[in-house]
Amino acid sequence: MQIRPFAPADTEAVVALWHECGLTRPWNDPHRDIERKLAVQPELFLVGTELVQPVDRTGSPEEVLVATAMAGHEGHRGWLWYVAVAPGHRGGGRARQIVAEAERLLLEAGCPKVQLMVRSGNDTAEATWGSLGYEPSDVVVYGKRLIED
Repeated sequence: MQIRPFAPADTEAVVALWHECGLTRPWNDPHRDIERKLAVQPELFLVGTELVQPVDRTGSPEEVLVATAMAGHEGHRGWLWYVAVAPGHRGGGRARQIVAEAERLLLEAGCPKVQLMVRSGNDTAEATWGSLGYEPSDVVVYGKRLIED
């Protein structure tokens, strides 16, 4: 998998991947989330791509978007959002690879720690993050919408 910064041409493939992975919610417009990220630390919005041979094997391999990760920080704490790997591409270390790159970029920026949120009951995500060295924190997260999507 090749990891690179998000490009605007990736938008529809990214949104489709997020839908496929169950990361979207009716109250969060993924297109607006992308626009917002591009306004703040856009270099920390990563995509993972792979060259895939067409099924009929008659054409050239195509670049297919298979993973995403958004990262950001305010100097004290980094965050990860929208970490996704296409279901048909899971199990090959792609999540580990894109998370490691996001962590590298955060560390390079002087960010001392990174956190993320997992929705309650998402046992698969909890197991994945545990295997990547992340531990649950004893905190309660509060939120308040300032802009309705």
